[in-house]
Amino acid sequence: MYRLIARGVEPFLNNPWRYLRPTFRVLGMGGMCVFASIAYASDYTLGALDKVSVKVAQWQTAEGTFREWPAITSTYTITSSGNLTLPFAGSIPVSGKTPHDAAEAISHSLQQKLGLIDLPETSVEIVEFRPVYVSGVVQLPGKYIFEPDMTVLKAVSLAGGMRRSADEGQRFERDFFNAEGSYAVLIAERNRLIATLARIQAELQNEKEITVPAEIAKDPQSAALISAEKEIMVSKQTGVDLQLSALQELKALYEAEIISLEKKMVVQNRQLNLAKDELQSIGGLADKGLVVNSRLMDLKTTVADMEGKLLDLDTASLRAKQEVNKATRDASDLANTRKAALTVENRTTQAALDENTLKLVMYKKLMAEALVSAPESAAIAAGVAAPLLNYTIVRAENGKVTEIAAEENTLLMPGDMVKVTVSRNPA
Repeated sequence: MYRLIARGVEPFLNNPWRYLRPTFRVLGMGGMCVFASIAYASDYTLGALDKVSVKVAQWQTAEGTFREWPAITSTYTITSSGNLTLPFAGSIPVSGKTPHDAAEAISHSLQQKLGLIDLPETSVEIVEFRPVYVSGVVQLPGKYIFEPDMTVLKAVSLAGGMRRSADEGQRFERDFFNAEGSYAVLIAERNRLIATLARIQAELQNEKEITVPAEIAKDPQSAALISAEKEIMVSKQTGVDLQLSALQELKALYEAEIISLEKKMVVQNRQLNLAKDELQSIGGLADKGLVVNSRLMDLKTTVADMEGKLLDLDTASLRAKQEVNKATRDASDLANTRKAALTVENRTTQAALDENTLKLVMYKKLMAEALVSAPESAAIAAGVAAPLLNYTIVRAENGKVTEIAAEENTLLMPGDMVKVTVSRNPA
């Protein structure tokens, strides 16, 4: 998730994502590990049309595991009235609340309505933000799925760029703008993929830091990209470390049990030998009638019981040793599984980067074609008589609607509306 750092209203309105830093919340014993599928501000407030994943689980002390509530665990969309409607919990107002506060409200509602002694653990993860809207002189005005780091340019590109007119002479001009916008989006995607590959390589080599790749070293956003990937790497490593720690504790527990059982076996063997010695000493007396047979039978029964207990202790010791071996194997399997997952992620990311490279070449050729086919487009590229797209962000906050002048690289927030108008510089 991201945490918002207040640095004044005006800088935030112009570039809100600049002040968002990735963080993750990991609950300790009796809690759940929560990793947001879409990273965002920890103090981001939910609103209508946000889609969230709700997971509820309860710690089972006897089993030593979490038990998930499948009847509630699902993906929900916040209603237009700002509520989440969940089984058992009912309708819960969450608009204006952070995901953390919404999770607490759900836990308390479930505890109250179901009469639970312990408060269940609830996580609320944002899986899809409320959409952004694009209107004005664009090809496809409407609503579009919001993604972190979405800029005005990306939103306008999704809307098809500048609206086409009946004037065929402007077709190449529009083609150039559309290709240029898509090219910029692909460059940003390419940089993210390169940063992701650097993080995967660092994980595969068990390194603590991520080396900035030379391809993005000069990009102003490279530090932010590497920082985001570092947070992902740390969170994943933390999860693995927690599992390894649990296996180590389990292994230590069984090893202690083995030591205790071995001590009991020593004592039991000593008592068994004493009983056998006593049985041997009175065996001859019993044959001569000097000891009653009942005394002899009692000793034989005692020896048999001790031998049975000794076998039980030996069986328990073998079972504990098996558990120690199993814990060792589980730790090894965990490391192998993590490496296999990283290998698959590396291959998938590399394939996406290769596809991105092909698209970049295509859009570069489209821009070159537009420049060659229309002299006016060449003038646009040179900054002469170029039409200007003007952007205004309409943002609703705390019940108030404000309009903010924006540029192509201005970052958007969920629920924003981008109004696009056009003007032309004098030749």
